Amino acid sequence: MNPNNHSLSLAVKDIHASKTFYEKLGFEPVEGTGPIEDNWIIMKKGNSLIGLFQDMFEENIIFNPTNARNVYHDLKEQGVEFLMESESIHEEKGPCHFCIADPDGNQILFDQHND
Repeated sequence: MNPNNHSLSLAVKDIHASKTFYEKLGFEPVEGTGPIEDNWIIMKKGNSLIGLFQDMFEENIIFNPTNARNVYHDLKEQGVEFLMESESIHEEKGPCHFCIADPDGNQILFDQHND
């Protein structure tokens, strides 16, 4: 797991207002730059990534894009509880994801988009 490879996904009430706010802080859109009516956008400033999601999550999520399968198996061996996991996490290749929570209930989503 690479702690330098993460982002924060924020559950926002108004995607337009949030985008404008983070642009004032120097963030620029890098993904989800199509119609903002899709209710999500990824913004970047330096090495920091913030995902803004309207009506998609109830709470904020720490997002760690990495080799999800390796991390999943390591955490499973350590007895970590999973909030959710995709069926594809058990396959050898392709997209997969799972979610855990820290002791304070902060959700951490591990999401792999490719092999």
